[in-house]
Amino acid sequence: MQPPLIGIPCRHDTSPTYMNEPLNVQSDAYLKAISEAEGIPLLIPLNLPDTALRRLYELTDGILLSGGGDIDPPLYGQNEHPSLSDVQPDRDDMEMKISRWAAEDGKPLLAICRGIQVLAVAHGGTLCQDIPSQMPDAKLHHYHYLGDGEPPVDQFVHEARFASSSRLADMLQTDCLPVNSLHHQAVLTAPAPLQIVGRSNDGIIEALELPQHPFYIGVQWHPELLTHKQDAARQIFQAFVQACLA
Repeated sequence: MQPPLIGIPCRHDTSPTYMNEPLNVQSDAYLKAISEAEGIPLLIPLNLPDTALRRLYELTDGILLSGGGDIDPPLYGQNEHPSLSDVQPDRDDMEMKISRWAAEDGKPLLAICRGIQVLAVAHGGTLCQDIPSQMPDAKLHHYHYLGDGEPPVDQFVHEARFASSSRLADMLQTDCLPVNSLHHQAVLTAPAPLQIVGRSNDGIIEALELPQHPFYIGVQWHPELLTHKQDAARQIFQAFVQACLA
């Protein structure tokens, strides 16, 4: 059996590393996690015509939505918060389309960090644009934004607790998992048919699933940065790739 093709939408890198032109890029950590789980990562560039995007989508056996910048607030009926950064409307547009297609077609999809927020918005949900200022009772989640002296990106900083009936709990054989945390935004509402199946101890949504779908899961943490040290992180990618094979 051939390894499955896993489509990963790109993001724009606008740093002045190549004649100041924006680049279609993706983090090596996602590519490595998919490859180590015996899948084949396939990058999907931004700004394709819909017919070309659909053609690439149909070539894939599964979709991985990665982390990254913030989603454009008008897409979920809000004005911009001062903390908003790295908004890429062309990325929003592509990932929303692909998310809805995968939900309709039964194509396996794994969404990470920003990705879980894409799923929520694609299905009519909303986001908290800035946890520190809008949810002051929440614990620290934005470790990536602290600057000098911040903990490593693979450090466990809190727990995610899962519904016992969830696919994640069954997959990982646990209802509580230590995770890393690199986000200042979070899912606020996730309407049906999505189900909230994971939260941190302070109530922040950490996992979403689509019932009756072969594999449609969003997680707020970054398992691709934990595969070298955590069995559960590797199991997430292995289960995803197996679902894509099926």
